[in-house]
Amino acid sequence: MIDLIQEIYGTIQRNKLRTVLTGFSVAWGIFMLIVLLGAGNGLINAFEGQTRDMKMNSMKIYPGYTSKPYNGLNEGRSISLDDTDRELTATAFSKNIITTGATISKGSVYLNFEKENVSISLDGVFPSYPELEAIKIKKGRFINERDMKERRKVIVLHEKTAKQLFPKSQPLGKYLNAQGVSYQVVGIYTDQNSFSPSALIPFTTLQVVYNKGDSIDNITFTTRGLTSEAENELFEKDYRQVMGSKKMFAADDDGAIWIWNRFTQYLQQQAANQTLHIAIWVIGIFTLLSGIVGVSNIMLITVRERTHEFGIRKALGAKPSSILWLIISESVVITTFFGYIGMVAGIAVTEYMNKVAGTQTMDAGLFSVTVFENPTVNIHIAIQATLTLIIAGTLAGLFPARKAVRIRPIEALRAD
Repeated sequence: MIDLIQEIYGTIQRNKLRTVLTGFSVAWGIFMLIVLLGAGNGLINAFEGQTRDMKMNSMKIYPGYTSKPYNGLNEGRSISLDDTDRELTATAFSKNIITTGATISKGSVYLNFEKENVSISLDGVFPSYPELEAIKIKKGRFINERDMKERRKVIVLHEKTAKQLFPKSQPLGKYLNAQGVSYQVVGIYTDQNSFSPSALIPFTTLQVVYNKGDSIDNITFTTRGLTSEAENELFEKDYRQVMGSKKMFAADDDGAIWIWNRFTQYLQQQAANQTLHIAIWVIGIFTLLSGIVGVSNIMLITVRERTHEFGIRKALGAKPSSILWLIISESVVITTFFGYIGMVAGIAVTEYMNKVAGTQTMDAGLFSVTVFENPTVNIHIAIQATLTLIIAGTLAGLFPARKAVRIRPIEALRAD
């Protein structure tokens, strides 16, 4: 074994530049694979984080415009939703619907407290709103049934809005002025992305205070028993047919109402994530192959340069297996050493990315979206990729080694 190590060390010492360049291609391959996987994981984790707390078994219904004529009525008609549509949704599809809710909005309302003020949208919501949306109560409480029944003037603020209005004081229990209407702050909420956060008040309060009647902006509900994309598509088709009969539009008119199905959106997102993951692996593997090809080429050159030496060894009685083992060992040493360096460097870079941009968001005041999150690679995957590289390096040295073993001593001795 000592003799083998000395021979490998001597060969590497005689060909330092060639060995370093070959090793660099190997290290670069595993380094790029790990970095690409880390970056891909950062994007995938950010996508999944945006819907982490959302109810995937939920849908939102928005009104639109008819795109087809119906029973003598022209296309291009505006479809509106009201509270009877929410009630119809709950009764007509009681088998598949668990909870229903609705939202109405009042835009560009100025909230002010003492010297602080902010322009914001007020959303009238049901107590079930946290069950349907990805929000969490950070302080205080949410709107309850009593608030709805008594049409109380209470308000739940987003944490960013609360910081703007109450930079130096505790907001809970304080009263805000909303263009002549006083609201008591009862809760502070937070969400994943803070996408244009609204101030939330009871649905019935907004209806009365801002004279909205029974109109609503959208219907929201959670579903059960719809576990596949086909079942969800069938439900959407039935829903359009029922709503079309009531609102006078064709059942196949996709423009009349827009259905945001979070379950099918999630499936599409998962498919996109899988495609991205596969693409990263394909690019990384081809990068690895370039390093493996480099090792194989170097071993072929080594065999050609040492043909005369191998002939002498065989003439003196050296077994073919010893020559085979010598060449393969040299290939394994180069691949293992530089593969390890590439793996360590790749993990170090992903950890640095995680530290510097582990939770990267686009933030513009009241708007923020997470675009990069936890760009790291599982250590087991990094080790498996490196072991795969070592095995491939062994195979890369095997073929030149077999060529060396097959050379007859007399032909090897005649070689230049």
